[in-house]
This record gives sequence, C-alpha cells and structure tokens, in this order.
Amino acid sequence: MSHYLLASTPLVGHVAPLVAVARDLAARGHEVTMLTGSRFAPSIRAAGAQPLRLDGVADFDERELDTYLPHADRYHGIGLSRYQLTQTFVRPMPEQWSGLRAALDAAPVDAILVDNFFLGALPLLVGQRRQRPPVLAVGVGPLAQFSRNTAPPNSGFAPSWSHAGMLRNRAMNSFARRVLFRSLQRYAIGLYSEMTESPVPPGFPFVLDVAASFDSYLHLGPREFEYPLDDLLPTVRFVGPIDTSRSIPAPEMPSWWNDIDKSRPIIHVTQGTLANSDFDSLVRPAATALADMNVTVVASTGGRPVETLGRLPDNCRAAEFLPYDQLLPATSAIISNGGFGTVMLAHAHGVPAVIAPGAEDKPEVAARVAFHGTGIDLRTDSPTHSQIRNAVARVLDDSSYRQAAATLSSALSQYAPLESIAQALEHASSHGDERNHPVGGRSRLCTSRAGLRAARR
Repeated sequence: MSHYLLASTPLVGHVAPLVAVARDLAARGHEVTMLTGSRFAPSIRAAGAQPLRLDGVADFDERELDTYLPHADRYHGIGLSRYQLTQTFVRPMPEQWSGLRAALDAAPVDAILVDNFFLGALPLLVGQRRQRPPVLAVGVGPLAQFSRNTAPPNSGFAPSWSHAGMLRNRAMNSFARRVLFRSLQRYAIGLYSEMTESPVPPGFPFVLDVAASFDSYLHLGPREFEYPLDDLLPTVRFVGPIDTSRSIPAPEMPSWWNDIDKSRPIIHVTQGTLANSDFDSLVRPAATALADMNVTVVASTGGRPVETLGRLPDNCRAAEFLPYDQLLPATSAIISNGGFGTVMLAHAHGVPAVIAPGAEDKPEVAARVAFHGTGIDLRTDSPTHSQIRNAVARVLDDSSYRQAAATLSSALSQYAPLESIAQALEHASSHGDERNHPVGGRSRLCTSRAGLRAARR
C-alpha cells in the first residue's frame, strides 16, 4: 500500500472533496496524511487519515472574514477579485510550503494531491521535479485554463472559436497577465524567491494558470459542463463532482420544513459561506421579489445568524445551513451567487439555476450555466427585484431549463470520481518516471522562520 499526502486551502469547498478522497483511499488500505486548517482535524481523523495543521496566516477560518479579508468592503469588481486571490491563496504560500516540506521530511510519500489553488506546492512544481513525488491536483471550481477559445478565467465571457473571437481572447488574456493581475503575480514571485532562497526559474507559471504545472489535473466537474476547448491541456482529466455529504458533519433539517407548503415550487436562495456579509446583494432582494409569487422560498445564510436577515415574507423560511440531500430533491430552482459546488449539487439533482455571479470564479460558473442552458446568468451580483422575479418565472415556465439540467444530471451519474482519483494516484506512484519515486529526508528549500518573516515583508 502507498502513502499519500493531501493538502488543501482551509475552505470548506476545497477541504470537503479531499476529505472524501482521504476516506476512500484509507478504505482501500492506503496510508493518508492531510494538511489543511486545524478546524478540520476531527473530520480528517473520522475519515481514517492523519491530520496535519497549517500554521500562521495559512490556518484561517472562512467563517471569520475579518481575520483574513479584513478590508474586503473597500474593494469591488476586479479589485475585489485581486484582493481575495491575494489574501486567500497567494499570501499563505510560505506557510503552506512549510507544512508540505515538514510532511515530506517526516516520512516518504508516494504521491501528493492538492487542491488546484494550494499555491504552496509551487516549489515542487517548478523546482527539481526528479527529486519529488508526483504532484496531482483536483480542480474544485470551473476549469481554470488559459485558452485561445476563452477570455481569462473569472471574466465570465462566453467562449469563441471564430477568428475574431480568438483575437479578442488573446488580447484579453495578455491584458490579464500584464496589467490586471501583474501585481498579484509579482507578489507570488517575491514570496517564492524568499521562501526558496533561489531565483525564480524559467517557466514560472502565472498564478491563475497553474493547471499546466501539475503532473495530472483531476477536474471535479463533468466535461459536459465545460467548454469544448481546442487546446485542452493533455494533463486534464474530468472525473466528476464528489459527494461530500460525509466529509463535513451535515446540518439537520429545521423543524419548519415539515410545515411549509410543498405543493408550490420551492426556490432555494443562497450566497454561500464566503460572500454572505451583505444579504442586500441577493438573499433579501430574492425574498422580496418572490414574496407575491406562488412559490415557497427557502434561504440559507451560510453560517450567519438567521436574525441578520430581518423580517422575512410569509412565504420565506431560512436556516444557517441546510442538508442538500433532503432539500434539492424537492427544489424547483436555486438562486445563487455562483458557487461551483452548490451549482453542481443542484444540477446533479436536475435543478436549474438562476445565477447572480459574485467575485472569484463565480462569473465562470454563471457563464457555463447560460452556455449549456441549465439556467440563467443575470450578469450582475446585485440584481433588481424584477430581474430576479422574471428569471425565476422563466426557469419555472420554460421546460428547456429543467430538461438541460436533467440531461446534465444524467451525465453526472456516469462519473465515478473517487475510483478515478484512486486510480490516478496509484498509477502516478507506481508507473511514473524518475521524478515520481517516493522521497524522504531533508529538503534543500528554505522554510525557516526567518525566511518566512522575510517573505512576509
């Protein structure tokens, strides 16, 4: 049996799939170690794996936004995306690498599996590949690959295969690299140089396009929800979404569930667990917009107290969290800010979506929903009452949306993600080239406390 090291940014949407992978690998008899935020240690142990905690700024808690996104209210649009990417994924790089290196120093590892934005793995990806195990990634959002067929990831533009469209894409991709996210890239390069005490090697990846750097990129979504790219990376494999219901303790259905009118269409509205500091952007407007419709609105606050919503219309109920395995089979449509996991779960149950895309990768989720006809992209994170009402009415009245979602649900049922990931890890650890041999001993890359302090400066 093999020893696998898993590592994840401490966000529920990133951790939960890897905990499910850890449980499956442990059940197959493998030794599994998982590096992530300290609050997930009980779930990792329950999965049969050994938890390792991240330190410093890498061990943040997404439920406490002020601790790692203290100035989010100062930014909007692309500025907010840059800020979130910097604070959530780039700034923790040194502590992430320190944790990875400590795990590699402690015991031989046959293969490493990280979430696709665990950038602390960059020293392994661009350094001496022959001196490390194979490094695979799971893609936990829409496929983030720069392509001639698409505008930059997170832009939300529709793809194009025309000559003019591909010229547009080339220009926009160049602008994203050279202007929009130049400061983000320079920050990542500076951290890399400090924490490795070495110059940045040729071919250092753009931080929003690291998929090509992994030995294998296992995308946790179906091919049927992505764009048919002419230049899809050969290392990309679509394995489908993972059922994470056992990864994190599931909430109970609130007592009011038995009392609501289920003869009317149930509309679920959520802003997820990250972008839920201002319910006036989606949840409250949706509740108000649908107050006079013949529907039942079920809202979740993503962990915030329900009281923060204020007075709700008579046809609306709310809870901090809801068990989707019970809610979605009874749901007619969801209204979401575009969280990838939420949309995938909805579509797995054949439920169409109305998306008011927020920051991060949410515009990409919304664009794919519109492209494949599984719902409506409102193309704003602050829709009006009439926009919400009209979109919900269209989704309920036009059967094509539910048919498209049902078609995707059927496609999703054909995937076996845990089996595919286990096979990929086993193949990588036993059939890789020289660089894929287990490693142990001391790494030569710097993760001293002094080095980390220098990187912080």
